[in-house]
Amino acid sequence: QVQLAESGGGLVQPGGSLRLSCAASGSIGIVNVMGWYRQAPGKQRDLVATITTGAGTRYADSVKGRFTISKDNAKNTVYLQMGSLKAEDTAVYYCNVKTLALPSSTWSDYWGQGTQVTVSS
Repeated sequence: QVQLAESGGGLVQPGGSLRLSCAASGSIGIVNVMGWYRQAPGKQRDLVATITTGAGTRYADSVKGRFTISKDNAKNTVYLQMGSLKAEDTAVYYCNVKTLALPSSTWSDYWGQGTQVTVSS
């Protein structure tokens, strides 16, 4: 079992920066995908960014050039560095980990509790 602990959310002014952290307890395996999703009130939960075992990254078009996802394997932690923040970035941000279990070769999906990010002047 994997549990995810998120931190770093808060209030920031437009144009500001914020860094989110998500520490995973329990084994996330050799093959995994870690990522961030966000959900604003009345909206669906959308993918923000992902990072793979090989450190390959993917970003939503809306955050490309502004957000950077990274990880520290030794700490079992994934980060989301957010810059040039806009009001539209206001949402609850959720950490997600997908792990490949062996020898069953099945994927498991885990979610954090969410952390609030508010961009406002």
